Amino acid sequence: MSKLIKVEGYRQLLNPMQTEQGIKLIKDFFQANLSTALRLRRVTAPLFVLRGLGINDDLNGVERPVSFPIKDMGEQVAEVVHSLAKWKRLMLGEYGIKPGYGLYTDMNAIRGDEELDNLHSLYVDQWDWERTINAEDRNIEYLKKTVRSIYCAIRRTEYLVQETYPQIEPFLPEEIHFISSEELLRMYPDKTPKERENLICEKYGAVFIMGIGGKLSDGKEHDLRAPDYDDWTTPNSDGFLGLNGDIMIWYPLLNRAFELSSMGVRVDKEALLRQLELTNKTDRKSLYFHKKLLDGELPLSIGGGIGQSRLCMVLLHKAHIGEIQASIWPEEMREECAKNGMPLI
Repeated sequence: MSKLIKVEGYRQLLNPMQTEQGIKLIKDFFQANLSTALRLRRVTAPLFVLRGLGINDDLNGVERPVSFPIKDMGEQVAEVVHSLAKWKRLMLGEYGIKPGYGLYTDMNAIRGDEELDNLHSLYVDQWDWERTINAEDRNIEYLKKTVRSIYCAIRRTEYLVQETYPQIEPFLPEEIHFISSEELLRMYPDKTPKERENLICEKYGAVFIMGIGGKLSDGKEHDLRAPDYDDWTTPNSDGFLGLNGDIMIWYPLLNRAFELSSMGVRVDKEALLRQLELTNKTDRKSLYFHKKLLDGELPLSIGGGIGQSRLCMVLLHKAHIGEIQASIWPEEMREECAKNGMPLI
């Protein structure tokens, strides 16, 4: 309960039925814009995958996936996905999707180890997307261009929300600012990564923080990333490491930085071997996904995830993600939220 942010004088700008209509409006409009901007086709995605294939995303490497035995398959164990970061790349190859085109899907996950607060839920829903690229596209300029396309789709959606519900005033800046995690450390050397995110997001309103996963000059990571999807070790033309990052905004309602998307250029063979070595995960080279990548059977790609409930939360000016999605919350949190004008679904 100590992590619950209470907003003084908060009141919902939309009633429950308007909120449900607003959620549908945002989801329908944004995914159409995302699909058009990045030339993505929608595909159906799994809720769970088999353990031991290296397909599930292990996030920071400590989160436990929800799992269950399959009676009709000799008690093989399935895991509910954490995200579809690696599954999507397999599908790019399987569907033969050419460079410049890609796919997106509705990803639903259960993350039982989340620390529950205004932004974090046991239930995670996002648009997972992946796009085939050429070798010459594995650079920081291509990454920035893709980020700008996504951010423009977000702002167009914000405008539609304002047109539909005039009581909701837009707040996102016209442009998104780019900065590396190392530059951010040099700007605020005495701050923690989260404090640095708050400072830079408050300054610019919308920021893409690049190069997340590798150690910085202080010997610490800005944040952790799995070694086998994003490329966080390849030097880029800006003079820093990493071809990945997070889209973050300043959310004035909660007075804090707010992550909307994590994305990046994906590892090629060299980056995968390097990152497995750095994280002492070289045993993964024998797994199904990793073998296909190392054998050159998977296309080069860029991809990421965009939080559905999170995007709806900020564009509808909600104070708690539980006002957007149905999940399980501690009873104490439900009571506190109700007292503070943010009843949870």
